[in-house]
Amino acid sequence: MIQTINKVVYKAFGLSISSEIKMPELIKTVNPDEQVNVFIQITDLTDLWNKSIMQGEIYVVRENLFMFQVPETAIFAIQNGDTIHVSPMIGADESQIRLFILGTCMGALLMQRKILPLHGSAIAIGGKAYAFVGTSGAGKSTLASAFISKGYELLSDDVIAVTFSEAQVPMVMPSYPQQKLWQESLMEFGMETSSYQPIFQRETKFLVPVSNQFLTDPLPLAGVFELSNMASEKVEIQTIEGLARLSTLFRQTFRSSLLERLQLMEWHFETTVKILNNIDIFQLRRPTAGFTAPHMVSLILKTLQRGE
Repeated sequence: MIQTINKVVYKAFGLSISSEIKMPELIKTVNPDEQVNVFIQITDLTDLWNKSIMQGEIYVVRENLFMFQVPETAIFAIQNGDTIHVSPMIGADESQIRLFILGTCMGALLMQRKILPLHGSAIAIGGKAYAFVGTSGAGKSTLASAFISKGYELLSDDVIAVTFSEAQVPMVMPSYPQQKLWQESLMEFGMETSSYQPIFQRETKFLVPVSNQFLTDPLPLAGVFELSNMASEKVEIQTIEGLARLSTLFRQTFRSSLLERLQLMEWHFETTVKILNNIDIFQLRRPTAGFTAPHMVSLILKTLQRGE
């Protein structure tokens, strides 16, 4: 039975979220009367899903509506940028449902609200936000954890919400104080896997709280580092220039395959151009063997120091 609550308001991704589902990962707001931006509601979506899904499709996409189903878990519907409907299946794992709410659901909701979701981790360095992006398994969270081990603070893991200040400066909005780390990374950092909860059906990846080193204030986005899948003989950083900067941000947008179906390609292009006017983009390459995260931290910091 999924845990429900009458009304608790959380803060995440720069939004106030009222949820009928208990969300222990999120930070409760200190102001219970704060205006709510997003509602998470338990709704029976079975009939709507069966009527709407087309043969061979895995998503339902309509104007201001995005639906998907996770077998043996739940049906999810994200609507109007302000509501996430969840229809849990009997016997579903509660943590798995929350994983999809905070991942795919939130990514789609941010898009509906015209907030750019990047796929990666963001760390605060010198009063600015730096994003580490890449494909799944590229080592984004591990690199962020290496920074955290050096005393730096986490802004976001998995989904990075980028919006704009009144002065049109791109800003990273804090998400919630948790990382997802592979068992190999935990071992390299000297952390015991028995101390952390494994992600459902991914027993070698774990949920790692970082409450003591989580920054709750938005910071201007100053740079993006893409972790390349191309192997290198040594850890190295290359500046990404020209049109490759645009394709990098498109490629590293969370669930970028949804942009065309949600009719957001023009918005995405205009948004990324505005972001690129304010930031630097780099590509990180490293050897396939060995634990290189500490070396990458040192090289990134030296690169940023040279750019000051």
